[in-house]
Amino acid sequence: MVFNVNDQHLKIKKEFPRKVREIRHVWIPMRDGCKLAARIWLPEDAESQPVPGLLEYIPYRKNDFTALRDSIRHRYFAGHGYASVRVDMRGSGDSEGILYDEYLPQEQEDAEDVLTWMAAQPWCTGSIGMFGKSWGGFNSLQVAARQHPNLKAIITLCSTDDRYADDVHYMGGNVLASDMQWWASTMLVYNARPADPEVVGDKWREMWLDRLDKTPPFIEEWLSHQRRDDYWKQGSVCEDYDSIKIPVFAVGGWADGYTNAIFRLLENLKGPKLGLVGPWSHEYPEVATPGPNIGFLQEALRWWDKWLKGIETDIMEEAQLRVWVQDALPPSVNYQSREGYFAALESWPSEQTITESLYLQQGTLNKHVTSSKLQRVESEQVHGLHSGVWCPFGQAGDLPSDQRLELPFSHAYVGEELQEPLEILGFPIAKLRVASDQPLAMVAVRLSDRAPSGETTLISWGMLNLTHHASHEFPETLVPGHFYDVDVQLNAIGYRLPAGHQIEVAVSPNYWPHAWPSPEEVTLTLDEAACRIELPLRTARLAEDDAISFEAPETAAVLDREIVRPEKRKRMISFDPVTDTWILRDYSDEGARLLPDSGLEYGSENTNVFSIKKGDPLSAQTTSTWSLHIGRGDWQTRVESCSKMTCDEEHYFVYNQLSAFEGDTQVFSREWKKEIKRDHT
Repeated sequence: MVFNVNDQHLKIKKEFPRKVREIRHVWIPMRDGCKLAARIWLPEDAESQPVPGLLEYIPYRKNDFTALRDSIRHRYFAGHGYASVRVDMRGSGDSEGILYDEYLPQEQEDAEDVLTWMAAQPWCTGSIGMFGKSWGGFNSLQVAARQHPNLKAIITLCSTDDRYADDVHYMGGNVLASDMQWWASTMLVYNARPADPEVVGDKWREMWLDRLDKTPPFIEEWLSHQRRDDYWKQGSVCEDYDSIKIPVFAVGGWADGYTNAIFRLLENLKGPKLGLVGPWSHEYPEVATPGPNIGFLQEALRWWDKWLKGIETDIMEEAQLRVWVQDALPPSVNYQSREGYFAALESWPSEQTITESLYLQQGTLNKHVTSSKLQRVESEQVHGLHSGVWCPFGQAGDLPSDQRLELPFSHAYVGEELQEPLEILGFPIAKLRVASDQPLAMVAVRLSDRAPSGETTLISWGMLNLTHHASHEFPETLVPGHFYDVDVQLNAIGYRLPAGHQIEVAVSPNYWPHAWPSPEEVTLTLDEAACRIELPLRTARLAEDDAISFEAPETAAVLDREIVRPEKRKRMISFDPVTDTWILRDYSDEGARLLPDSGLEYGSENTNVFSIKKGDPLSAQTTSTWSLHIGRGDWQTRVESCSKMTCDEEHYFVYNQLSAFEGDTQVFSREWKKEIKRDHT
């Protein structure tokens, strides 16, 4: 995860309507006596002329690892008349306590205590908004559902309403091999970083050793809940959409892993709501790639001014959903920008869309059933290696390669050349009648755009653990040879195919490394007479003079920093013919930065390796290693970790090792080993 700021294309504002005062450290007391560390930006005269508050509440360290990104937004909001508060969650950064897991009730209770504290400050009017990307977007929704009286509106970016359906743990009931162990290893090493002695004083070492000793590897809990049980329902606001009564602005991008939730939120929330989807990765729209970038902070101000200051901006006169429809481009693992346009939909679901079905017929896509063939689809364990990163952060190499590389490992159906452009907007759904020769199996479906040159760009994809076809909460072992009617929902997408291109649909019982493979090699049989892809097509066309536009992106100036070591990324796929093993190696040197205002230097390196042997699903293995350092002068610390996940027919095996160093002296080392029974996965 790279927390970097590219300010080359931004309009940097240094003068604001209100002069800004920054309070670099404040303690906020919790009801149990624990203290959380906060950084605050607010107008200089806020104590005599109180302002609404804004809260960003995340575990990623306000003083170093997110200091750059924090500086361009919080100061901007403060300069426009808000007290913008950035809080390190319990057990992170300089805050006291232990972070035992994601999205626990304790986390939400702490957030309520922060809101109460903010509302009581002399600089605050008592009206508060929450915002955040990813973790901060999650807890903005979760805290909104608790109906704190001072929380009046939220902006949630790159988050989800359903922790089981759309997060780094599971997808379609499958163990998300590409991300579950990687993210667990990330949080293990993130949680192992020490508090700053200049903030917490001499107790920093005692706090550090306590964190190292008590913070668990999160994967052990995540992998112990392989079905959608109460563990995942807690913190999933889809369990009771009606509990959220305040206005919600949901934002994301097609290159992100969480955009599906925006459509569900718009469909199910009863209160004021807006959705915004661009071409962006897992990042704020003013800095994200692929572009184009927009003036998102100006949009946020229109939202906050409306709901926190009572100013009648025109934000709610916008269409309920503004969504970027991407034009076709040749496949690339890194787009700097995507061509297309913003479409306006007055509501979601939209009357501007219709559903068109294309049937899977002997290698072709037809509007009518022409064949009743039974088609066998064999296992190829390496299918998916060219699928890209599940949740891109905008790094080079994140996006899917040419899907022709995947064709030998799946069964494809190709439509006729389009006679006119076709615009897909919404959730494609593959409706399949499928049988498996094994009691445990999954299916993956890819939807692609094949150009006349043959180049094939991935549009969207989805997958389903077939034992979950009726329920993610109550899976059922398959009867081999029995046909099941299943729906495989693909990720929501906005994409326009030009005339002359072809639609391609590919089916496979494997999608490595996104899906952990079934314990046995699987052969699926498709009853083609009952297999189709349903495409949500947008029928409206936007006149040129009706095009939606945004202001150019602007931010406050980024905090001064020195580049000690530049970032670097390598992503390589290799095959060892001696062992029949395919290896995907993903290396990210996230660089090192020095912050002159505090003297802190920090940096990190991460390597992830995914390996599997042809014909051997039990050979699947994921390995993640991390090295992070942070220090100032004579105070230098480093944490290192190694995490692995393997399996046999009945169990998953997870291994975690963590070491911590003060200078060159090792002060902590521990191993965790856990065997977890497979549960219909």
